[in-house]
Amino acid sequence: MAYDRAITVFSPDGRLFQVEYAREAVKKGSTALGIKFKNGVALISDKKIRSKLVERNSLEKIQLIDDYVAAVTSGLVADARVLIDFARIGTQQEKITYGSLVNMENLVKKVADQMQQYTQFGGVRPYGVSMIFAGYDGIGQRLFDCDPAGTINEYKAVAIGAGKEAVTNFLEKEYKDDLSEKDAIALAIKALKASVEEDSEFRSPEVASIAEGQKFKVYSAEEVAKFL
Repeated sequence: MAYDRAITVFSPDGRLFQVEYAREAVKKGSTALGIKFKNGVALISDKKIRSKLVERNSLEKIQLIDDYVAAVTSGLVADARVLIDFARIGTQQEKITYGSLVNMENLVKKVADQMQQYTQFGGVRPYGVSMIFAGYDGIGQRLFDCDPAGTINEYKAVAIGAGKEAVTNFLEKEYKDDLSEKDAIALAIKALKASVEEDSEFRSPEVASIAEGQKFKVYSAEEVAKFL
């Protein structure tokens, strides 16, 4: 048990327990996913309302980083907020330096490097949050995830949060290349529903998308209701 007392100590079987505990914090967060469609990418997230007194509009899971980049998070909200601000600063720095669309892979690597640094120094803890970055750059539509260890991967569709396994299993069976935007969002909402326990109420999700030549669009509650 002593191997989980410090972030810098590996267990004999090569594990960093504090990083694994951070991943457990992510599993308690809202389910979220990103999915590519024919000429763009969409982000969808469920909202966990912990009290009837909370204003639903105050809970924003999908955060715009730039006109052409957005992220959705799951885990500790405060940690996510710090990393979102870090990503926004990095995006503006690259735009000012190069005067072009931000390179998605470079941006995600910067955020991942920041997260990784907090896994190798004493006196700090890992960020208890996973993130999905979606956007459009010179290559096309891009979709990445980043976990508390600072590991990144690019996907056609990816999920994070409490229902990750159920959503991933659903998408592996149902996802197809060259989906239309509406079909991709409808499929993502079905996948979210598959991750919800039978006795739970499926709350209206948050949806945003970006298509080629357009800026990120956050769907209104009325537009989301049509998909439901």
